[in-house]
Amino acid sequence: MHSTTTSTGARPQRTLKDYAGLTLRGICMGAADIVPGVSGGTMAFILGIYEELIDSIRTVGRPHFIRTALKLRFKELFQILNWQFLLAVALGILIAIFTLARGLEWLLLNQPVYLWSFFFGLVLASVYTVSKRVPYWTPALVTATAVGAVAAFILVGLVPTQTPDTWWFLILSGAFAICAMILPGISGAFILVLLGKYQFVLNAVNQRDFLTLIFVAIGAAIGLISFAQILGWLFKRYHDMTVAVLIGLMIGSLRKIWPWKIDVAWLQDTGGALVLDSHGERIVAQQNLTLPDFATGAGIMEFVLAVIVALVGLGLILWLDRVANRKV
Repeated sequence: MHSTTTSTGARPQRTLKDYAGLTLRGICMGAADIVPGVSGGTMAFILGIYEELIDSIRTVGRPHFIRTALKLRFKELFQILNWQFLLAVALGILIAIFTLARGLEWLLLNQPVYLWSFFFGLVLASVYTVSKRVPYWTPALVTATAVGAVAAFILVGLVPTQTPDTWWFLILSGAFAICAMILPGISGAFILVLLGKYQFVLNAVNQRDFLTLIFVAIGAAIGLISFAQILGWLFKRYHDMTVAVLIGLMIGSLRKIWPWKIDVAWLQDTGGALVLDSHGERIVAQQNLTLPDFATGAGIMEFVLAVIVALVGLGLILWLDRVANRKV
């Protein structure tokens, strides 16, 4: 699947059906963001809109856009910004958050093995489909993929740290979290957990602590626009190398979404008390990977069903890739 960049060339002519498809892709991104450990950026990458998404966000930080905004030329702003694309994707993300959050959270609590198996199949198939965007794999590209995979594997296994609650660190946390959210394989919520700010931000939402949320939002805006500049530049200058590293991040993230895990540590506050999420559940800080239980019939059945669910996710991506390639 190939995406179309927009800042340097003519925008694709889209029909209402095309925008409906973008909204569906946004729904997939939102659904992925709801599940801790899965990135909406991964889904954007899988579904072929990643580069256009980055390029469209990048426009907001360009000098021409900023000058036009300062002059309050709103009509020209809409001509510069790929707003129809961004609106369709954002609408899908919001739809997913408000309609799928409860169901996905229920699956995460009650059927985690099958939910993780589905996402495992999605990402595994995506590694294959996305790798086809690189026409020729050189040793340097393979090395870049390996480096990305190792980096993501180590990152998703880190234990959360205790960090300050000052305004500057909240801005920094928002920037890092949003950057992770648009990177395939790395969850923004997981980065907040690593930085020791997941529960703090969650409490701010529940307590309507708008000052804290404003600092986080400022960081997110700065991080999103500035990181999009970097990613957009990398795609234009070093496209194949960038894709190779992002594929590596997806491979390394498979550690986080491996279906069989054992919780070994839980998040604690500075006083040593366990931190609970909005449902009163403990927040896992560290997990060890394990193998399926083949000693019992129930364990074998769970493994078989998990493989079937993973194959469904894998087949879904292969089918979407085939459909997309027919249109190219």
